[in-house]
Amino acid sequence: MTKAARLLIGLALIGGLAGGAFLLLTLPDRLDATAIAAEGSGNAARGERLFWAGGCTSCHAAGGAKGDDRLILAGGAPLETPFGTFRGPNISPHPDGLGNWTLAEFANAMQRGVGQDGRHLYPAFPYTSYQHMTAADIADLFAWLRTLPPVAGKAPDNELGFPYNIRRGIGLWKRAFAGDTSPIIPLPSDAPEPVRRGQYLVEGPGHCGQCHTPRTLDGLGALDHGKWLAGAPNPEGKGRIPNITPAKLDWSAADIASYLETGFTPDYDSVGGSMVEVQENMAKLPAEDRAAIAAYLKAIPAAE
Repeated sequence: MTKAARLLIGLALIGGLAGGAFLLLTLPDRLDATAIAAEGSGNAARGERLFWAGGCTSCHAAGGAKGDDRLILAGGAPLETPFGTFRGPNISPHPDGLGNWTLAEFANAMQRGVGQDGRHLYPAFPYTSYQHMTAADIADLFAWLRTLPPVAGKAPDNELGFPYNIRRGIGLWKRAFAGDTSPIIPLPSDAPEPVRRGQYLVEGPGHCGQCHTPRTLDGLGALDHGKWLAGAPNPEGKGRIPNITPAKLDWSAADIASYLETGFTPDYDSVGGSMVEVQENMAKLPAEDRAAIAAYLKAIPAAE
């Protein structure tokens, strides 16, 4: 065998090993069965509360939808990001949406970013926040979604360039940045219950950090937890999302709760931009949830 032939064989072996390692390292990681609530155990009435906390309608209903149209979840307006254009899919109970999904499949999408077809979901869908939710709350949300109007039709595909269009590579990103369900901001052992409830809502279903926390500077799009809620560039490219830690947000807890309910600041200015829909969602929560969110925001460290 010639030297050149041995070299080619060696390169082929190295390539095969590298390819095998890539496939192994990027395998979708699903929830253990013990981490999923029993099929059919969800409570739709409780799930509605989580639906508004999570702002599902903002990405999965038509842009600008009002009233009952906000419950038509056939797919939302495109989200333009530096990585490409993402489109929220149909999550109505029609077979084109979640109609044929099991609770286990839904839970794996919500908390592991794995679709029904076994492919990785892009983290434009905030499963790194939803991974902090309880199994019971996931079941309740699923039960509520199944009560909504079924709508036929598939949303258009995402539009992503290389290398972001290699969906399998998301497995490597998840290994680095997903799966840690510990609290983002550790609270003292004597933290009041409203603060703990607010932590759950903000860090989990509310996914507030996805917009209010800056991303790391390595171009990989992970949240910089060292600057939790300290403000960030608008993911849609216009302006900035504000710092809502005590370093910049000097409102009282009552002011914050009132803003989430009414859309008016203490200075009688009104909510604007992408926060309009968020505030409309928060206004549908019970008053104690808005108060809990405010209590948490007053309790977290100030971050410049």
